[in-house]
Formats: sequence, C-alpha cells, structure tokens
Amino acid sequence: MDTSLSTIAVVGLGTMGTGIAEVLALAGREVIGIDISEAAALGAVASLEASTARAVGRGQITEQERTDALARFRTSDDLRTAADAELVIEVVPETYEIKQQVFRELDAIVSPTAILATGTNALSVTRLAAESQHPERVLGLHFFNPAPAMKLVEVVSSVLTAPPAVEAVTALARELGKEPVAVGDRPGFVADGLLFGYLNQAAAMYEANYASREDIDAAMKLGCGLPMGPLALLDLIGIDTARTVLEAMYAESHDRLHAPAPVLGQLSSAGLTGRKAGRGFYTYDAPGGQAAVPDALTPAADAASGAGRDVASVGVAGSGTMASGIAEVFAKAGYDVVLAARSQEKADVAKGRIAKSLERSVTKGRLTAEARDETLARITAAGSLDAFAEVDLAVEAVAEDLEIKRQLFAALDKVCRPGAVLATTTSSLPVVAIARATARPEDVIGMHFFNPAPAMKLVEVVRTVLTADDVHATVRAVCARIRKHPVDCGDRAGFIVNALLFPYLNNAIKMVEQHYASLDDIDAAMKLGGGYPMGPFELLDVVGLDVSLAIEKVLHKEFRDPGLAPAPLLEHLVAAGCLGRKTGRGFREYARR
Repeated sequence: MDTSLSTIAVVGLGTMGTGIAEVLALAGREVIGIDISEAAALGAVASLEASTARAVGRGQITEQERTDALARFRTSDDLRTAADAELVIEVVPETYEIKQQVFRELDAIVSPTAILATGTNALSVTRLAAESQHPERVLGLHFFNPAPAMKLVEVVSSVLTAPPAVEAVTALARELGKEPVAVGDRPGFVADGLLFGYLNQAAAMYEANYASREDIDAAMKLGCGLPMGPLALLDLIGIDTARTVLEAMYAESHDRLHAPAPVLGQLSSAGLTGRKAGRGFYTYDAPGGQAAVPDALTPAADAASGAGRDVASVGVAGSGTMASGIAEVFAKAGYDVVLAARSQEKADVAKGRIAKSLERSVTKGRLTAEARDETLARITAAGSLDAFAEVDLAVEAVAEDLEIKRQLFAALDKVCRPGAVLATTTSSLPVVAIARATARPEDVIGMHFFNPAPAMKLVEVVRTVLTADDVHATVRAVCARIRKHPVDCGDRAGFIVNALLFPYLNNAIKMVEQHYASLDDIDAAMKLGGGYPMGPFELLDVVGLDVSLAIEKVLHKEFRDPGLAPAPLLEHLVAAGCLGRKTGRGFREYARR
C-alpha cells in the first residue's frame, strides 16, 4: 500500500472539499479536485485564489508559496482523472447511495494500492467499505469545517481496514499540521457523536418554547465559553445535514437524545436548511450569507422592559466563593451590599476574600486603588440575616440543598421588608419550591450566576408560575446595571446551560465506559473539533464529580429520560471519593496543593 500520498484526489468541491483541497495544496501535495458541477469547480478555484491571497496579506504565506499552491491544484468533472492518485478523499453528499456509487467507480479507476477515504461524519465506514473490491483500503478521514482552520482530523477504522492505510493517513494528517485522533466506526465518531446530541437537545428546547433562540445561544456562549450558540451552529452546519447525522446516530443508539427534534425535520422539509438557504433558525442577508438579519422572531429592543422596583441596596446571603463573588459584582456596580453569613467571623472571611480579589484587579491594572477602596467600603459584613431588614434585593448563595434554601427563604420572608425582591442562585433546584417557603412567592425569582461571578457575564433569570411581572423587570434591570447578560428561562431542572451541558458530559463518560475512545482523545476532539475551551473530562474534574452527579440526578428525575441516567462510572468515582481537582483525583490525578 503506497504511503507517500503525494498525489491526492478530492471528490466533491463543496465548502468542505474545497477547504481540504486548500490544506493539501498548501502542504505541497498535487491535488485533483473532482466535481460533476462545473460551477462548483470554478467556485473552488476562486475560493482557493481568494483564501491564499488573504493568507499572503496576513503574512501567513509568501506570494511564491501561493503561486506554487495554486499550480498544484487542478479540477476536473471526470472521476477517471483520479487514476494516478495515491489517496482519494470523497466529500460528496451525505447519502449511502451517492458515496457507494463513487467507491464502486473508483475501484475500476485507481491503483489497487490507493487508499480510499470517506469524509462522512454520520454514515457507517464499514458499510461503505463493504461495497469496495478492496475494503482493507477504505477508511474515514473526517475533517472539520472550516478545514484550513480546524486542527482536528478523526481517522476512522472499520473492522476491515488495514493498519498500513491508517498509519499512512495519520502521518499525512500530522504533516498537514492537524491533530489526528484514531476512532472506531460508529455514527458521529467522537466529536460529532457528542456535539450533535447537544445540538438536538437545544433544538428541542427551542421547539418547546422554553427559551428564545437568542437566549439559548447567548447562554451557551457566555455560560460555557463556546464560540457559537447551538442554534446558530445548526444553521452553519446545515439543518438537513444535522438531521441526517442524528438519524444515523439514533438508528444505532436508540437513545431518545439522538432522535431528531421534529423542528429539524420541519425546517428541512420547508427548505429552511440554515445559512446555505438564507434561513433556518435565523434569517440571513442572503443564501450562503453569514450575517443574521432581524426577522419576525427577533425580540424588540424594549421587549423585556417594564416598570420594575427600585433597588439601591442588596443583601447577599452566604460565605462561600459564589456569595463573595456576587457581593463583589454588586458593590462594583455601585450598590450598597450587606454580606451576611452564619457568623460574623464567616462574614469577615468572605469580605476578606473580596478584598483579595479587588487587590488582584488593581495589580493587573483592571481597577484603580480608589475604585477598590470605594467598592470595599460599600460592603458591610454581618453575622445575621437581621441585617437584611432594609435591603431592596436579597440574593441567596448558600449550599445547593433544597431544605437549607427553604429554611433560609422562610427567614428572609420574616426579615426583609414588604416589596423586597428575593432571589435564589440555585443551578438545579425548583425555584417555585423555594418560593413556597415564603408568604410572598410572587416576590421570588431565580438569578443563576456562573462561577466566577465577577468574570462570567451570564445570569439565567428564572421565573416561576407565581413570579410577578415587576419582579422580573426589576431583575432584568439590575442585570443591566451590573453589566451581566440576562437570559430568560422557565423553572425546570437545569434551566438552559446545565440542561444542555450535563447530558453532553454524561455521554462523554459513556464513551469511555464503552472503551470507544480515551479521555485524552475525547478531550482533544471537543477542544479541537468543537471549539470548546475545555474537554469534557477536564471540565468534570473542575466542576466536581459530586456536583456533576447531583445535577445529572436532578435532570434524570425531572425529565424521566433513560438517556439522562447518570453514567455508572461517574457514580463509582463519586462513591470512591474521587471528586476531581478538589480531592486530587477524578477522571485524572492531580498534584495535591
């Protein structure tokens, strides 16, 4: 089997095929771009010319390197021009019929030693290989879009694939400057196998009118540090493509989390397939356009406005990291803050933590010494909730335990003045159950801050069926003043972020349980292929496996979906006391401080 791979054919010159051709040509390979559409071929040449010109302008390549790369790329509408290729990569439409036809024709054209690679991200490589006269040379080579920028390449072996073929394309991927990850043949592989379940749940969340498309996307970008929100990403991928991937995943897993949300089928049938059609979940300036434009579903600028209550002073209950971070946020924004703990000593320690945080900001040049002193002066540490008697907004940030929170709210009900807004920062508990511990549930709302509160911009604003309109308006206005981005959601387990994040994390654990991929490969795949700031196992160890398990249990109890049942491996690690970084061991081991 030839391993030099100096001449490579790319069959299908859509966005992905053109991107792969560009990567190969710039890396010194002779590239034959093949497409039955003359327009697609011309478009690929134009795209390569424009892309390499931009690279020259940015100083990434020289003019000579651009000239050489363009000279190495030629196009054809005849598959027979692939005869001399040592590797053929097909990126034709995602259907078995079309791909199998390409492989059957290639069998009669290319050398018996040539490697045939499919760019599928959803179909069975084994099934495609079985149609070939030489199934041992067929494998998957899954690039990510845009191919020139994305580092991940999944190298997919079937039970029929010969090891030398895998070794050859793995070496090629490294020479291209990519990070190859070896995976087995199952729909979605690693990255898409985790990504598309998450995207599907986001579509279902939108379809259920739980939250607006804007709030769902903003929540996942700001709450998880993702480069794009899930619905905008579905529009980019193509809603029809996403549905095809999910259908293939569901056919194998029979997991309801992979059953395509009906809205995906409805949009696909209507031709509203995303950016390429000019409309999907959002509306774009033109078919193939990148800029979303206002449409009938775009919220009006004043949609969330309304008469709220005046807030000049804020009480924060708690003495942990979250409580002190929230108190710091309010004090920086000019509010008078009472920080109350179970004892004066604990309250003083919490205020001391804020002082250290502010000092770090001064050292880094983010805050002046004068602003530090003014902020700290606005915070009063108190050893009792009695200090909340005159606050306009009371924010609870104590342990994530329903009974503890209910007891605290019962106390707030007695201490706080009539008309004061009472907010809980719970991330998973039912807000209405907390509200019912008071005689004024209409004054209670959820304000879910994210950790660390001073840095994270997102606040999930959680209304119950009893929350008053002016309370909601008040909290939205307060979020604007403290420079946070509020997203509205209803009172159900996980709200937006955790309801989408933790099933994804749970599915990553299941991949490891099934010995499909390693921790390192899964983390690398999601960072390099999905743009995640942390891999799922890195994140689980940071969050804490006990915290993650508790959230998984709440989600499973609320939605009763078997697919949400916590992975046994997670339960076993928690039972063993392996809780992540805080204990020195979770999915990985850490040096104890």
